Amino acid sequence: MRRHSVIARLGPADTASVNLQRTGTVVTQIRFVDGKRRLGFGLSQAIEQLGKRGVVPSERTVDLALLAAMVTAADTRISRATESQDSWTREIDLYVPVQDPAMWSAEAALIGKTLNFLTGDRWRVFFRERHRNHRELIVRPCVLVRPAFTSVCLFSGGLDSFTGAIDLLAAGGKPIFVSHYWDVSTSSQTLCANRIGAAYGTMELRHVRARIGFPDDLVRGSEPEKTQRARSFLFLALAALAASGLDGEPIIYVPENGLISLNVPLDPARIGAWSTRTTHPFYMARWSDLLAQLAIPASIVNPYRFKTKGEMLADCANKPLLRRHAGETISCSSVTKARWQGLAPGHCGYCVPCLIRRAAIEKAFGNDPTTYTIPELAARAMDSESAEGEHIRSFQMMARRLAGRPPLARILVHKTGPLSDYADADIAEYAAVFARGIAEVGEVVKEAVVQPL
Repeated sequence: MRRHSVIARLGPADTASVNLQRTGTVVTQIRFVDGKRRLGFGLSQAIEQLGKRGVVPSERTVDLALLAAMVTAADTRISRATESQDSWTREIDLYVPVQDPAMWSAEAALIGKTLNFLTGDRWRVFFRERHRNHRELIVRPCVLVRPAFTSVCLFSGGLDSFTGAIDLLAAGGKPIFVSHYWDVSTSSQTLCANRIGAAYGTMELRHVRARIGFPDDLVRGSEPEKTQRARSFLFLALAALAASGLDGEPIIYVPENGLISLNVPLDPARIGAWSTRTTHPFYMARWSDLLAQLAIPASIVNPYRFKTKGEMLADCANKPLLRRHAGETISCSSVTKARWQGLAPGHCGYCVPCLIRRAAIEKAFGNDPTTYTIPELAARAMDSESAEGEHIRSFQMMARRLAGRPPLARILVHKTGPLSDYADADIAEYAAVFARGIAEVGEVVKEAVVQPL
């Protein structure tokens, strides 16, 4: 195991020593500002795209985006396999230059708690004042036409975000859509945006796409990490960056079905951080706390937290549009794994997101146009010890458990994380959507044969 310290620098003159809070760590320094005073690694790309749309972020949310970029660097470039004692839990300290260190330091514990829950690692965050050459990182225009946007919506290119975008626009909303892209798993964003634009007017001026990432060899002696548990911290920071340039207190919409948001472990093997928590209610509540404590006037809402994916699709405000293009969205947890079978990247059909997707589309539309590596789940017996059989078996088992003991749902929804921020009525709704979601998937896996082979 090696502990890590990641230090952000804002430019060539930012060379002052940083007081490391832990000795014997691997130190990685990242210079974010080049000689042209632009934030690197994709941050300026996001800020400049927003500016072209009349959205000028606050310096505070630039600090937040810089913190999120550092989290992304550490999360994706520090290997769990070699840098942790248990092949999972890493110990990471971040040193971040910000405009107001006292304010940020007061929230360091909250940020650490949020990141620890999200990724299952041990994070500590320390803040220092920006170098005097970079007291301000945003160039503000002399005359600014206020942007027409009234909200922000995350847009991943997945089926949930596609549905959310349609619903917002069909209701007359004026959101600015924020995407992060990196590899083939986000390749559907532009196509999906074009499909929506054809129905509701061009998306070009209301869609911002950022590509924030770091070289594979950023951290000395470590291979890249593929799990990317912290990705939603970056997504929400980019959304806050956009929201800070809008009038009033805009809503940040995070379209995600309730079953995947809860992501309850389906069997004893999937506990703790092995189940992703990218939109878990506890995590979303911590983000709401953070925005409030940082005096960033925006709120975070998942309008589908009490709906299954199938219910989302069935209730879509423009169901013909959704049905026509649902197959072009991407849901698979790893679209590139098909290459091991000599196939083009695409949906595997058997991971958790693929199974939820299959169930939802069949429930809402009757037939699924998506091409899957395994087209028919019941066509042949699958090995219970293999990746293709593992999640199918887990859904089958959970569906049987809940069918036999419906009250169990109220207990299981607490497995992935606390729901202490929510009223009893909300917890009852979470239990209900979990039960309905499991039953939804249970319908598509019930005929599948999974056994030791």
